[in-house]
Amino acid sequence: MQVDYDVVIIGAGIAGLSAALYAARQRLKTLVISKDLGGQLNMTTLIENYPAIAKISGPELAKRVEQQARTFGAEIIFDEVKTVEKEDNVFMVKTEGGDEYRSLAVILAFGKTPKELNVPGEAKFKNKGVSYCAICDAPFFKGQDVALVSWGDLAREPVTILSSVANKFYWIFPSDKPIHDEEFLEQARRLGKAVFIPNSEVVEIKGDAKVKAVAVKNKKTGEVQELPVAAVFVEVGYVTKSGFVRHLVDLNERGEIIADWEGKTKTPGVFAAGDIVAYPYKQAVISAAMGVAAALSATAYVMKMKGKPVASLVDWKAEAK
Repeated sequence: MQVDYDVVIIGAGIAGLSAALYAARQRLKTLVISKDLGGQLNMTTLIENYPAIAKISGPELAKRVEQQARTFGAEIIFDEVKTVEKEDNVFMVKTEGGDEYRSLAVILAFGKTPKELNVPGEAKFKNKGVSYCAICDAPFFKGQDVALVSWGDLAREPVTILSSVANKFYWIFPSDKPIHDEEFLEQARRLGKAVFIPNSEVVEIKGDAKVKAVAVKNKKTGEVQELPVAAVFVEVGYVTKSGFVRHLVDLNERGEIIADWEGKTKTPGVFAAGDIVAYPYKQAVISAAMGVAAALSATAYVMKMKGKPVASLVDWKAEAK
């Protein structure tokens, strides 16, 4: 069966774009399919922890990597993948737009989408005080009062971070207790930064050019109070859309793909990278590295399928000498 590409990469966030850069640089015929460019990078106005780049916006970082990938020949189309099937060692990738692409390997890098509160002001103040990643954005609000909407195990990381960064934070949760771990709760109380707001939900996020306050309703009394804050951190989980590849990969209880450190999944020729992978640290630089690993693994796989020695991986710098 003939193929159109050596590798099809699903997703154009930092993981997918980094994979495209490396795959194309290894002279694989590379196609990226994504509904947008940047993924979750588009939700970040300022990145200060990407190595060698002091300050950059998420969209600008995505654009730079895209340009690098295109320089080496990667193609990018904007569509949404509908199905991925494997037949006779060839993958058939079909899109919502009705197109079909055949490849020897597939890299899954379509990420996850943070769950939102869907309240007035949330969309307006994204990147202006509304954040879905405390570890990413909390340092921008050092010494200020902020709000955290989170509960259960999802709250562990943001509570720990905000306890060391914020002046204080209002911990908003819908039940009597935010987490059933008395030792963790006692530690949070002892640090003295958390103001507990139980049995409550956010009804509106307010501000002018940026977040100034959050309106919170007590679910038992119906009382609404307005809390002055510089930011609202929302960490209530993610929406994963991995169902269309569940026949090709193993998933955990959160819908994340199980892959090893090389990006390999249970199906030969299927690799995964970025936030969709079952890995605890969701950071741009980590996703980029995972994309690189998946691309190099895919390169070795494609060469093997073509009957070429894996040792012939292209080293452009060596060739230039």
